[in-house]
Amino acid sequence: MDKSWMCPDLGERTDHGCVPIPLKSRALRLRGTMQLLRLACILAGAAICSLLIFLIHTQLLTEGQLAAGTCEIVTLDRDSSQPRRTIARQTARCACRKGQIAGTTRARPACVEARIVRTRQWCDMLPCLEEEGCALLVNRSGWTCTQPGGRVKTTTVS
Repeated sequence: MDKSWMCPDLGERTDHGCVPIPLKSRALRLRGTMQLLRLACILAGAAICSLLIFLIHTQLLTEGQLAAGTCEIVTLDRDSSQPRRTIARQTARCACRKGQIAGTTRARPACVEARIVRTRQWCDMLPCLEEEGCALLVNRSGWTCTQPGGRVKTTTVS
């Protein structure tokens, strides 16, 4: 078997056979290799840290923060102790954009123009369902939604 292609550990193959590599040259090659390994480790560590920060940030957004322009119902209490009357109290949490404030659209919490709340023009925020009619209460403390069958839902703002 021809072993002319193999060189000892400290040699380098050339056209003329094996030539020993000087000690200083071996040290420089080893140092270059170590620097490349260090750089690769630093880059891998930075990538892992970036991924962890992204995952933590995403988790915090889904657990504690609302997306801009959205609302969620925090509490909903219903009292049906009186005949033919149900009193419901709802608390919502909203993350509204600039110029908006928490309100109601299509019977759900929503961000609406602040002007609507300031001027108490409640029906401008379309608080009732599509088939319902909206009317302001006389003292402008809320609105009524009248269904086609005549049932009336009254909402007051506190």
